[in-house]
Amino acid sequence: MRQNLQVTLLILMLFGLTNCKKTTPNIFYKKQYVKEIKEARKEATFFTARNFIPGSSAAIYFKGELIYSEGIGLASSDLDVPVTRKTKFRIGELSQLFTSAIYNKLLEEGTLSEDSAIQKYYPQFPVKSSTITPQLLAYETAGITTPMSEDKYRGGINISLEKAIDRFKDTPLSLEPNIYQIPSIYNYNLLGVVMEKASGKNYRKLLTEYVTDTLNLENTEIDNVLTSIKNRSNFFELNLVSQVTNSMFYDLRQNVSSEGLLSNAEDLATFGNAILHSEYFSGVRDRIFKKIVLKNGQEANMANGWVIYNDREGRLIYGRQGSVPGGGGSLIMYPEYDLVVAFTCNVTASLDETPVFSMAAPFLPEIQPETEEKQ
Repeated sequence: MRQNLQVTLLILMLFGLTNCKKTTPNIFYKKQYVKEIKEARKEATFFTARNFIPGSSAAIYFKGELIYSEGIGLASSDLDVPVTRKTKFRIGELSQLFTSAIYNKLLEEGTLSEDSAIQKYYPQFPVKSSTITPQLLAYETAGITTPMSEDKYRGGINISLEKAIDRFKDTPLSLEPNIYQIPSIYNYNLLGVVMEKASGKNYRKLLTEYVTDTLNLENTEIDNVLTSIKNRSNFFELNLVSQVTNSMFYDLRQNVSSEGLLSNAEDLATFGNAILHSEYFSGVRDRIFKKIVLKNGQEANMANGWVIYNDREGRLIYGRQGSVPGGGGSLIMYPEYDLVVAFTCNVTASLDETPVFSMAAPFLPEIQPETEEKQ
């Protein structure tokens, strides 16, 4: 019954766009793009309802400006608290994009060297069969093992980022570095510790100093389950019959630099737009999206946390998805079309589905099919 009511409310929200004020606590939009925004909004709201997601947020930057941002559904289903544009969600591996931005700024100012052995900054980490450098961690080509499913969210409270390194620091490398790209939260956990040691600042300080304060991202911060955080959403999961249940308790600060942040679609889209346009990132922009060639001669698919590829129409895309218990999201950017689209939600997200591509479609030019020349 509650889920049917939620679907009905989302449909009413969708068709009520033209009667909405331009800016409310739940929605902002630019009137000149109202046609395209209605299509994008339909995709976001239907995706939320179809997947029994209690609450979500969606945002779009186009031609360098925010044109749409909205909170959809409920942040707390028990208390009927609506999602607003300030609601904070768990974003999973999207956290790595913030870590990558900090890492590249530290390289720019000379605090880190991408080619130095990490023991230069963190001598407590055991020497392995091959040298591990910050660059190998950022590109996830260090050959470090991936966590077992039962280890990824191991229980525990107040486990620091450095203490969590104990889980794998004595494990041999799975592969020789730069052979394959193996995404693992351990890469970015270790990179986070190396950054802390090199700078003499903890991750919270690095995040605020290099990203959130500089870019005015008011809704992005570390998810501390032991403190009250204003506008933080509740966290949910779906059981086997798609009923919404409360997510299990996890303290993700132990993985803060890989998947432990809170944010929302508007902050993610603002961050993406800054990566593309801000003078602040002008000195590191090319490096962030620079691909490397692996030892097998193949070009890596990821660079500094970003997945980089061309879609079937040949359009260049930078993007990333993230998922942890109780939340997740997606961020994609079409640099050739100056388009940034973000989505977050408060239920454990599937990495196989995301509405951001269908949300982007109304803003992209139609690709005309090639026709054979008449003889």
